Amino acid sequence: MAARILPAVKLATKLAIAGGALYVACDSGLLGSSEQGSEALEKAKTAIPPAVEEWTKYFGLEAQIPSMPKIEFSPVQAWNSGVRWTISSLSEAPTKVTEYTNQGVQYLKDLTK
Repeated sequence: MAARILPAVKLATKLAIAGGALYVACDSGLLGSSEQGSEALEKAKTAIPPAVEEWTKYFGLEAQIPSMPKIEFSPVQAWNSGVRWTISSLSEAPTKVTEYTNQGVQYLKDLTK
């Protein structure tokens, strides 16, 4: 009987963890716009170091954990640079296709000489 219940409990636990993570991500604004993501990152930057410090003191791990690195990352700028790169590549695509086609034709002509 326990052999049949254990897989169901494992599945329910996994679904609960995944659902909770999805809820927290939606609630904190991680799945929203880039501005909401930036705000969520700033909230995390201010909330995580005190929580880590409290837990390290509680468990006595003060000397074992390195200090928190400074994160200089702007999701808005990263998103914009990705969009710029994509649009630039798409605008250059016809020119590149023509260039590569001409190179291929020239290569075939050189082979048949």
